[in-house]
Amino acid sequence: MRKDSRLSRVLHILVHMAAIARPVTSEEMAEMISTNPVVVRRTMALLRDANYVTSTKGHHGGWLLAKPLANITLLDIHHALGESSIFTIGLSDEHSHCVIEQAVNTALKDVMDEAKALMLQRFGQITLDQLGADRISSYLNKG
Repeated sequence: MRKDSRLSRVLHILVHMAAIARPVTSEEMAEMISTNPVVVRRTMALLRDANYVTSTKGHHGGWLLAKPLANITLLDIHHALGESSIFTIGLSDEHSHCVIEQAVNTALKDVMDEAKALMLQRFGQITLDQLGADRISSYLNKG
């Protein structure tokens, strides 16, 4: 299963947007995370639909935060991105008739469900302004 890095990439962009404090183009964002601007626009549209960012067209257009980082949690962004799988490990389904596989899957599913619940609970407690706040303020103060 392929690793889904959308959450970390979007968080990276959002914290940069707060520091830049002007409209940021999809091209600039794409350069920040080494991807295509179309991918950025598609992802940012999800955040716009959830009212975390706004966009303006034109010569000085781009994306802006619609809320302060202190009012957005990791859980908010996770939900806005469509709640992709938290874990890249999965359950086997090649021998679904096998009682051993069923027992293993049940045990793994229970553990993964419990871990996911704890992780999402913690996501709800972390606001974006807390992400590396000490490092970011140091970076911004360097001028």
